[in-house]
Amino acid sequence: MFYTIVGTQWGDEGKGKIVDWLSSKADYVARFQGGNNAGHTIKVDKNVYKLNLLPSGIIRNKKCLIGNGVVLDPWALINEIKNLRNQNIQIDNDNLFIAENVCLILPIHKLIDEINELSLGNNLIGTTKKGIGPAYEDKVGRRAIRLCDLPDQDNLKNKIKSLYNFHEPRLKKFNKILDFENTYEELTNISTEIINFSAPVWKIINDAGKQNKFILFEGAQGSLLDIDFGTYPYVTSSNTSSGQIFSGTGFGIKENHNVLGITKAYTTRVGSGPFVTELHNEIGDHFVEKGQEFGTVTKRKRRCGWFDAVLVGQSIAINGITDVVLTKLDVLDDLEEIKVCVGYEAMHKKYDYLPFDENIHSTLVPIYETLPGWQETTYGLTTWDDLPKKAQNYINFLESKIQKNISIISTGPDRVNTIDRNNLLSNN
Repeated sequence: MFYTIVGTQWGDEGKGKIVDWLSSKADYVARFQGGNNAGHTIKVDKNVYKLNLLPSGIIRNKKCLIGNGVVLDPWALINEIKNLRNQNIQIDNDNLFIAENVCLILPIHKLIDEINELSLGNNLIGTTKKGIGPAYEDKVGRRAIRLCDLPDQDNLKNKIKSLYNFHEPRLKKFNKILDFENTYEELTNISTEIINFSAPVWKIINDAGKQNKFILFEGAQGSLLDIDFGTYPYVTSSNTSSGQIFSGTGFGIKENHNVLGITKAYTTRVGSGPFVTELHNEIGDHFVEKGQEFGTVTKRKRRCGWFDAVLVGQSIAINGITDVVLTKLDVLDDLEEIKVCVGYEAMHKKYDYLPFDENIHSTLVPIYETLPGWQETTYGLTTWDDLPKKAQNYINFLESKIQKNISIISTGPDRVNTIDRNNLLSNN
């Protein structure tokens, strides 16, 4: 059985809890895109674990895979491993496998990331400045240093020098200098520990699939940040949609696949970019305060707004989502009325999707339908019948607009704070 977990919005939908739930049952958990620019917080009993690169299954000693679609900061990885080992999490080459063809993030990529943001002036993309985008650029430009390059030190040194020479003119323009010799020495100093995890991930995961193992593909970030289908150019540098699992790991089995779309009961976004339902009022402030809407990685306050059924429906179609998981319903508990965006209007034209033309984005006006709030607590509830009737009506209304079952409702951070409406988790 194969499961893919993706966020249907701009990230921060609460994927960590559901990933942890399924990873406890999985044989393999795989990352297939992104880098350490996304964060997952996993709460198990009284312990809290912060993950950026490692698949969440590592907490439960599952076999974890980092696929070739990821760009890997080796120093960040070592630091994350160290922190988790200090929390008594076992990590070795029996439970962590990194694709030998994964591309590495080097110090120069972080510097270029910073330069790129500075050169945009007031039109910032809002990256995490962790070097993700520049690393993907070098991958596509066929200049990247890969994990499999580390054992041959002479070849590694030449490749790093060539990479730094390519970027030197841009660095000089902004009065930035980096010595490739330092990078080479720092990388060789940690190479033995990194090489220890190198493996043919594509083979491991396909062999597991043929044996009908339970494989969980863990997405980072949200679908609306996808480099192709997101709100370009205010997107991440990788494909965040479910189709990326195949090219991002080498997995080739298409059958028996479930795609869960994690969806927040309202909408949030970190950084720049269009946000049609964004609220600049006391309700938006309420979402920030009660929902604790601050970025896991950036610590930036998230922008907040009403649920956008247009965008979620678009994500459902693009990802082939089979079931929706609704999170943070309790943040809406105190509201007298709740709005849901069901369409857009611009220049007397109505849209039931978000056009890719960024010039249109700033002109779009949300078309809302308003529902009564329930003004009762939903926090910690575990059965559908326990939900206030108006909360049930809200969920049913969302289902009618996104045209997909909301099978799971998360009512708090702990595992037990979950309504498994269609016994989706109970059956797996």
